Amino acid sequence: MIALSPEAETHVDRLIAHYEAKERLQAAVNLLHALERAKARITAAPDAGLDAPRPYPSLKRHSRRWIIEGRYWISYSLTTPPVISGVFYVTADIPNRI
Repeated sequence: MIALSPEAETHVDRLIAHYEAKERLQAAVNLLHALERAKARITAAPDAGLDAPRPYPSLKRHSRRWIIEGRYWISYSLTTPPVISGVFYVTADIPNRI
């Protein structure tokens, strides 16, 4: 079971609130599905993630990986079990949101 850090929960909550405010409920559902797919991928192969999101190589951190799932960059730890630490829309300015 992969948990979300408090920061990642905040990211998800804000994205869902944004989608709800814009009456884009399917986008919120898609986000939740992307998180479930990401959890499955991370569980299957935690080391397979990237060192940093491709547009932001400066975000490389020891014991942290990134995957892209659907329209979201997802950051997670390499702890046992892994913990998702960030969920960002693909076009977000991630360095200024961390």
